[in-house]
Amino acid sequence: MGFTIGAIGGIRDISDRCSGHRRRGRGSECTAVSEYASLWGWSVVPGARASRGGGRTRCSCGAVNCAAPGAHPLDPSLEVPAGASLDEATRAWNRVPGASLLLPTGRSFDVLQVTESAARQALVRLERMGLPLGPVAVTPDRRAWFLVARGATAELPGLLYRMGWDDSRIDLRGLGPGDYITAPPSDLGGLGPVRWLRAPAPERAARFPEARLLLGTLAYVCHRSAV
Repeated sequence: MGFTIGAIGGIRDISDRCSGHRRRGRGSECTAVSEYASLWGWSVVPGARASRGGGRTRCSCGAVNCAAPGAHPLDPSLEVPAGASLDEATRAWNRVPGASLLLPTGRSFDVLQVTESAARQALVRLERMGLPLGPVAVTPDRRAWFLVARGATAELPGLLYRMGWDDSRIDLRGLGPGDYITAPPSDLGGLGPVRWLRAPAPERAARFPEARLLLGTLAYVCHRSAV
């Protein structure tokens, strides 16, 4: 995947500014926050972290019966806004030590969620057809998130119906306004890090594919995987 010269310079500058962090993991997350906000134009929200021990999963929010340990915002008001400068993003993230990176869906993009195995099969087909693709992330619990144009979640039931698919019978869900995804390289619910299966490309950072272009292939692969 190609990078423009300007984008490479920007990433190098971000890495230099975050290199002062003592913990290697923290430095990589600072770099990622700055990339997402400054280069890609995505908002980043600090999230809780989860730890496992004694057969229990504990959330850093402190709630004993947390409904989503390590996978919810700490405080939405601490959001690093889309378009924040490198210095602004770095300073903001230094105020929330230990936070995970969450990306709000329904703003810059929506998400189509499928299994990792279905995502890998679909990507081969979609790339072969030459269809436009956005970033795709995979989670430690073997789910995959396709980042697509806003509005996909609201359109999903109708699109699937018109294509002849019963959305209750295939493992394909949409994430839109009010939802969040954990962003690489952060840990998801104490299970391990989220990573990019198909990383963001600078030349398409602000342009996401329409869900309808991917949906037929994704639904077909999900259906075959369930048979």
